[in-house]
Amino acid sequence: MEFFTISLLNGLSYGLMLFMLSSGLTLIFSMMGVLNFAHASFYMLGAYFAYALSQSVGYWAALVIAPLIVGLVGAAFEQICLRRVHKWGHVPELLITFGLSYLVLELVQLVWGRNVVPYDLPEQLRGPLFTLYGTQFPKSRAFIMLVAVLMLGGIWLVLQRTRIGLVIQAALTHPDTAQALGHNVPRVFMLVFGGGAALAALAGVVAGNTYVTEPAMAYAVGSIIFVVVVVGGMGSLAGAFLASILIGVVQTFAVAIDTSLADLLRILGVQVAGDNPFGQALRLTVAQVAPMLPYLFMVLILILRPRGLMGTREN
Repeated sequence: MEFFTISLLNGLSYGLMLFMLSSGLTLIFSMMGVLNFAHASFYMLGAYFAYALSQSVGYWAALVIAPLIVGLVGAAFEQICLRRVHKWGHVPELLITFGLSYLVLELVQLVWGRNVVPYDLPEQLRGPLFTLYGTQFPKSRAFIMLVAVLMLGGIWLVLQRTRIGLVIQAALTHPDTAQALGHNVPRVFMLVFGGGAALAALAGVVAGNTYVTEPAMAYAVGSIIFVVVVVGGMGSLAGAFLASILIGVVQTFAVAIDTSLADLLRILGVQVAGDNPFGQALRLTVAQVAPMLPYLFMVLILILRPRGLMGTREN
């Protein structure tokens, strides 16, 4: 029971962090049809900006200021660069965002170096929130979960209960009609791209000091968030939430299981000989193959349900 409860809490925390990252990417794709390869770079910028700002204005001010700065950077990039290549199709969009990711990485290394920066937790988030079965659950992970839930509620309220949300949805489904009614659709796209970048930066602010802030942090999560978007369904915010929780929980449980695949098959009554390459591969533990599980899950989803769990369009 202890293993299940603690692993479940850790999995929910990790899954909600993935949702904070994937939500912005989902909004950008659903609005603009752009798969932003630099999305994880905005996550990294949020962590580094918060680290720099927290030294002068404190963590709680940086929690607000850093995402706003990154959101402005994202909006400026959409207006100056991405908008100019949008008419040429998806390949130039992918290439320009791919180039931006490398540019951000080099700039971060130039300014802050290649090593881990000492981005520490504030005093209010240090220590355990509670102790369960002798295992402590950190306040920082609980804070990530709280911010992610508030983010989900905020996005839903904006899209469903505000005028700007109605304009965004109208620009998504009927851009020509929205333009004819006097709404500046390119400006809406710019705001959505900037908002998506700000959401990624917010994830970096709250996760950078819980995990680690270094130049490789964008690479570490860059591929997994695309898995979340594909599994959940391209453009589906609810699907991204469901896929984030599912992948976070499954991967966390898998990492904690130090049992070989062969032993699991024996429990199920399947005997596998160990004198062949297949049998030798089954000697790997579940924890060793845990990093592969999200990508295996994505392959299965693409085969069985190409639209994703809650998607409305084919990938």
